[in-house]
Amino acid sequence: MHPSLEPDDEQFLLRLQRLGGGTVQELCDAFDVTATAIRQRLARLQSLGLIDRHTVRAGRGRPHHAYQITDAGRRQLGDNYSELARLLWSELHTIDEPDVRQRVTGRIRDAMVRQYGMNVNGVALSDRFSQLSTALASRGFSVEVDAREQLPILRENHCPYHDLAQMDSGICELEQQVFEQVLGVPLTLASCCRDGGHCCEFHPA
Repeated sequence: MHPSLEPDDEQFLLRLQRLGGGTVQELCDAFDVTATAIRQRLARLQSLGLIDRHTVRAGRGRPHHAYQITDAGRRQLGDNYSELARLLWSELHTIDEPDVRQRVTGRIRDAMVRQYGMNVNGVALSDRFSQLSTALASRGFSVEVDAREQLPILRENHCPYHDLAQMDSGICELEQQVFEQVLGVPLTLASCCRDGGHCCEFHPA
């Protein structure tokens, strides 16, 4: 999942990567824009953790600041795993032995439970829903908890596995199982993007 970027941010990051970093003036020359525009974009991308600033000391001149892309920024440019995910999911379902296929799927489920459930330990169900929402949001999921009803509802505003879900509803079932184990309650998938819904909603059963 990507941080919220403005138009042309990826092109800016790509150019910065190709330049190997640069000062504000060097970036002004490269992009042919004002220093104010460069500083505004740099400040915003810094706040997202996609670039950082370091001090350069050369010779007897005054130290100056240069900017370079971070590991998170490089992941942003190369974070396109959907094709690989589709291939892996497809190959998983070609395993002939049902018990082997179930064991592999189970290990994937268990790994996801460990990842998302690390800090989900609230006593109240509403607290666990909130903690799971926070864990998902920190990984880029557009998710929220609706607590207006008697029981909380976990809502994904868009499908995080859209391409896989279009291939096979099994990914929806896997995600539901993960959430059930993390939250410790059975869930009902009351609305699903795969079926034309505008969101995915998980209700306590």
